[in-house]
Amino acid sequence: MADKKSFVLRINRELWDELRKLAAAEFRSVNGQIEYMLQDAVRRRGRRGRGDEDEQPDN
Repeated sequence: MADKKSFVLRINRELWDELRKLAAAEFRSVNGQIEYMLQDAVRRRGRRGRGDEDEQPDN
């Protein structure tokens, strides 16, 4: 299992409610949903940014 870092995150109630709905629809905890969304955002940004030479396009 990967080493995980804990930290406090403060978000407004409306965002929390939206994250809770998304998490429930995808059978994840809110924490798991946030981690999933952050990983996806970082992955996507890497593809659009300067990126690595070894990275291959999706198509």
